[in-house]
Amino acid sequence: MAVVTVEKLSKRYEGSHEFAVKDVGFTVADGEFMVLLGPSGCGKSSVLRMIAGLEPITSGSVSIDGRVMNPVPAKDRDIAMVFQSYALYPHMDVYANLAFGLRRRGVEREGIDRRVQAVAAKLGLTAFLTRKPHALSGGQRQRVALGRAIVRDPKVFLFDEPLSNLDAALRVTTRNELIKQQDELGTTTIYVTHDQVEAMTMGDRICIMNKGEVIQIGRPLEVYRNPADTFVARFLGNPPMNLLTSRLEAAGERLLLRLAGTAFELPGWTPTWLARHPGSQVIVGVRPEDLSDSPPPDLAARSVRLPVRVITVEPLGAETLLVLSFEGSEDEVIARVGRDTALKNGDRASIALDPTAVYLFDPASTKAIPRAG
Repeated sequence: MAVVTVEKLSKRYEGSHEFAVKDVGFTVADGEFMVLLGPSGCGKSSVLRMIAGLEPITSGSVSIDGRVMNPVPAKDRDIAMVFQSYALYPHMDVYANLAFGLRRRGVEREGIDRRVQAVAAKLGLTAFLTRKPHALSGGQRQRVALGRAIVRDPKVFLFDEPLSNLDAALRVTTRNELIKQQDELGTTTIYVTHDQVEAMTMGDRICIMNKGEVIQIGRPLEVYRNPADTFVARFLGNPPMNLLTSRLEAAGERLLLRLAGTAFELPGWTPTWLARHPGSQVIVGVRPEDLSDSPPPDLAARSVRLPVRVITVEPLGAETLLVLSFEGSEDEVIARVGRDTALKNGDRASIALDPTAVYLFDPASTKAIPRAG
C-alpha cells in the first residue's frame, strides 16, 4: 500500500520548445484507484512513465509514501506496470511469463506456483499456461500482461491503456475483473485511458488532462455533473454534451436565456455573474439525456418546449438517439430518448428541455459559470 504524490511535474522532450507535461500535480491516496483521462497526446502516458521511472523528469517530483522517487531506479520503486503493448517474453510460456518477476525477486517455488495458479484462474488463463505468446489471441496476451503485474502484489499498479487491444465483450469482462481485483487487493492504482466509460466505471477519482495540463480532478459523477469547462463537458459523456451559443436577455429583475427562438428563465443561478452580462453571448450546455420527446408529468410541468426538426433517428435497442436541428437555426443537438419514440426522419416536433439541467459557460474563457455564488 502506498500514497503517491505528484508535484509540479513537467516534461519537455529534447528538441521541443513546448512542454509535453506542464505542472501536473495530484495525490493518490492509499488504496485509491485514480484514472488519468484525456485525448491522445495530452501527456497522460508521459506522466505515468515518469512515475514508473521510465522517463526522466524535467522538473517537479514524484513521491511514494513521502520518499522522493526522482533518483530511484525503476526496478527499486516496487511498482508494477502494464503497457498498452503486451511486452511478453516470446520464448517463455504463459506460466513462465507470469512467474518471471517473482523469480527475479527470490520468491520460493511453492509461493510462485500458488500465486501464478490463483491469478491464472481469475483471468481465465489456466488452460493456456503451457502456451507461448505466439499461440495466444490478442486478448489472451493482454490478460497475461495484466496477470504478470497482479501476481507481484506491488505497492503501486500503473496501467497504460491495458484494455485498448481487447474486443468489446472481453473489455467489459476484464474491466470488471480489474475492479474486483482492486476491491480485493486495495493496491494504490493509477490507470491511464482515453475511454471515458472505463474512467467512469473504474475510478475512485478522475484526473482529466488536456495539452499536458490537469483540467479537473474529482469523483466521476461529480466531474460529469459539474464540468469545469467546455472541454470537460464535451469529453466526458457519450454522446457528448450539446454546446450552443446563445444570448442572455434582461426582463425586469429577471435574466432570460433565448434558445431556438424561445426565451425562458434559468433557475439556480444567482445574478452575480449574469447581471454583468445581460444581452451578451454565453455558451449553453445541454446533456442529451436532458432532452426528451415525451417527458414524465413531473418533468413536463417545468420543461420548456423547443421547436425542432428531426434530422436522424438512431435506434440503439435500449434507447434511441435523435439528431435534431432547432427551427430557424442551423444549430444541431443530440437527444437521448426512449426506445419507443414515434419520431421519424424529417418530422417537425417539439423537444422538452429541463431548465434546471442547463449549463452555462463563459465564451471568452470557456470556464463554467457556477449556479450559485
